[in-house]
Amino acid sequence: MARVTIDSAPVPDTLRWAVRLLRAEAVALALLSGWLVWADLTATKTDLVSALFVTGFAVAGAVALWALGGALTRRRAGARAPAMVLELMLLPVGWFMVSGGLGWLGVPLMALGLGVCALLVSPPTTRALGFD
Repeated sequence: MARVTIDSAPVPDTLRWAVRLLRAEAVALALLSGWLVWADLTATKTDLVSALFVTGFAVAGAVALWALGGALTRRRAGARAPAMVLELMLLPVGWFMVSGGLGWLGVPLMALGLGVCALLVSPPTTRALGFD
C-alpha cells in the first residue's frame, strides 16, 4: 500500500511576509553585530565588559529573530508571542531615536514593529497558527 501524504493548507501571505520581515531584521542585526565586532577590535579605548555585552546582545537578537522566523515558518504557535515582544521593543527604541533627532530612522523602525505585529495577529496568520 502506498503512503498518502495530506497537504496542509498553504501558508497565508500575512505569515509569509511576517517571516520575511523577521528574517530581514535578523540579517540587519547580524550586519550590525559584525560592525560592532569590528569596532570592538579596532577601538583604542573601550570598556571591554560593556563592549562585549552590547555586541553579545546584538548577536543574540539576530539569532532569536532568525529562529523565531523559522519556527513561524513551521507554524509553531508558541513563537508568535516572543516575536511580537521583540517587535514591540522597536517602539521605545524608535521613540528615543525620534527624541534624539533621528526621526528618519526611528519612525520607520516603529512602523516596522507595528506592521509585523499586525501581520502576526491578522486572522489568516491566527488561523494558520491554530488559534481559534
